[in-house]
Amino acid sequence: MKSAQLKATYLKDYVAPAFLINHVDLVFFLEPEETSVTSSLKLERSPASTGPLVLNGDELRLVSLKVDGRDLAQSEYELNEISLTIDGLPNSCVLEIKTEIDPVLNTQLEGLYLSGGNFCTQCEAEGFRRITFYPDRPDVMATYTVTLHADQESYPVLLSNGNLIDQGVGVDGKHWARWHDPFPKPCYLFALVAGNLACYEDKYRRGSGQDVALKIFVEHGNEDKCAYAMDALKRSMRWDEERFGLEYDLDIFNIVAVSDFNMGAMENKSLNIFNSKCILASADTATDLEFERIEAIVAHEYFHNWTGNRVTCRDWFQLSLKEGLTVYRDQEFTSDMRSASVKRIQDVRTLRARQFPEDAGPLSHSIRPETYIEINNFYTATVYEKGAEVIRMMHEILGREGFRKGMDLYFERHDNQAVTCDDFVVAMEDANDVDLHHFRLWYSQAGTPEVDASWFYNEADKTFTLNLTQYTAPTPGQEDKHPLHIPLTVGLVGKDGKDLPLYLEGEEMEQPDTSLTLRVDQERQSFQFNNVDDCPVPSINRNFSAPIKLSTKYSDDDLSFLMRSDSDAFSRWDASQFYASRLILKLVAVIQDGGELEFDPSYAHSLSRNIADQSLDPAFLAQILILPSINYVAEQMQVADFAAVDKARLFFKAGIANELIDQFQELYLQGEVNGSYSPDAVSAGQRALRNVALGYLAAIENDPKCIDLIVNQYEGADNMTD
Repeated sequence: MKSAQLKATYLKDYVAPAFLINHVDLVFFLEPEETSVTSSLKLERSPASTGPLVLNGDELRLVSLKVDGRDLAQSEYELNEISLTIDGLPNSCVLEIKTEIDPVLNTQLEGLYLSGGNFCTQCEAEGFRRITFYPDRPDVMATYTVTLHADQESYPVLLSNGNLIDQGVGVDGKHWARWHDPFPKPCYLFALVAGNLACYEDKYRRGSGQDVALKIFVEHGNEDKCAYAMDALKRSMRWDEERFGLEYDLDIFNIVAVSDFNMGAMENKSLNIFNSKCILASADTATDLEFERIEAIVAHEYFHNWTGNRVTCRDWFQLSLKEGLTVYRDQEFTSDMRSASVKRIQDVRTLRARQFPEDAGPLSHSIRPETYIEINNFYTATVYEKGAEVIRMMHEILGREGFRKGMDLYFERHDNQAVTCDDFVVAMEDANDVDLHHFRLWYSQAGTPEVDASWFYNEADKTFTLNLTQYTAPTPGQEDKHPLHIPLTVGLVGKDGKDLPLYLEGEEMEQPDTSLTLRVDQERQSFQFNNVDDCPVPSINRNFSAPIKLSTKYSDDDLSFLMRSDSDAFSRWDASQFYASRLILKLVAVIQDGGELEFDPSYAHSLSRNIADQSLDPAFLAQILILPSINYVAEQMQVADFAAVDKARLFFKAGIANELIDQFQELYLQGEVNGSYSPDAVSAGQRALRNVALGYLAAIENDPKCIDLIVNQYEGADNMTD
């Protein structure tokens, strides 16, 4: 990396571009070692701007430079290794730039490169400057017309953004294709692909009645592994229409999946590019989790068409505007396609494993950072996963209808614009007539809030008081923290295992709910619930309504009760994880002291109640049965002892297996999925439960019947999951 590029960039220093670009015309003559790129830029000076035009460039050979057809002399511009500066331009003009690049030598795999015999691009975040000189920043949006020329035998497929408007064969014998994208986009969404690829085709009829051609281009021989990804794409398109009223806007949607694409996937407008592992799947090559992952990634990249492409980020500090919002959308899609409770558990498990440690470490940063040196370092769990949780909290505060109203207003105001996180929040505020000023602190304050909860039941007054304290530890560059606006959803579970109606002091309600989202926005707060006839067990942070670390005074009996009775699936699972961790840590202490391990069957008895509950979704029951990971347990120790945790966990699992052997055998034998393999949600959930049960049976030492079950499943399996 060039030393000039190592300077820190600050959000506070943002300045609008000196020139805007209305339209870009690109012409490529594709050759492995000497590709010619001619760009014609229709420039308009920004209002009140008097500065020069500064274009980014990296490893480009400048061939010629023209303004309105006139060649510029070398004295009329300044060229260095990272930029091209032109002063004295008229307020409106056409700038033509001809450059040459060497795709085969582009080992950075940013910009245009040749790999596996195919030309491919990757322009996010700053790769377009390796294709041509351009203001490589997301707030410069333009329409594009792209013409590709290439050898027809070597590169029969020529793709770019937008709709195919013309094609033919030139006098030189090379074929060409011209693509036009009528929607303004930043240059990071530019894409081209040229190669010898097979095509899997389908079509989708939009709600308005027009058909969209759908094509997945893959390496030859992989066409038979595209069906699931295509189905996922069609379901994504339908879901976005039904959930958010967002319809696809072009005549064609292309996906390219190649094995040597350097990213997982990229949402280039109408030309998504994937690594093949994120598209290709069959019963012989993929597990249920891999099918689900393909479904989620296809949906994520498609959803970017509106949240990221039609409305994009003004600068890279706003990265979470598109990524956090789109992660939230793909999470909601998977929840609707599969088990909502299981999806929430998976997402929180990922957040705790990846983002919480990031928040607690030396690289802690907010979802909208204040500074960066290399923007690629900010494609993090904080920007993506925590960013999605911030969007989810807004949904929790506003409700489904209010959030949809905010989304509608956001697109109405900002379609075809590059905007900020504040613009999104303002749309939510204005659409619902609410004040989210305090809530915005989530965008700028790093760290994971810790909430301590205690409670008191007054039998004489029939009141239940919940006391909450919030604290965020200092993080690098942010020593002083402020209380956040935390939407904390709670319930009270009565002795009969049923949710109690919630009468919150100071709130008038004709029809009380059994779950209530509290506004926790001070360092210390108390909430009193009236008309509580018996002492309940509180269910706190239901559905993980806020990304916090929760500390409570739950007893073992409380946790056992919640994991048997809580109507909120996430809280029920969370209680099981915390209860199991507590018991495993007790075993760890015995191991460290050199004592003899003894199995406590109380947790197994609570699991037994869950296994017997016929109302539970098999996929969710499988999650309840999975013990907390070694890392999850070890993170609760002052000094992690992974070996002791592993030993204790194995002992604990074997004890549960021996205690519930009959139930696990029944789960396994009754859970067989009949018929040929299908990755659908119901079948996948049944397989997950069956295999978790088999995992417990495998923990029983020297049981011939359990060993036979394991061997028979392995030998008779017709899919990768089993």
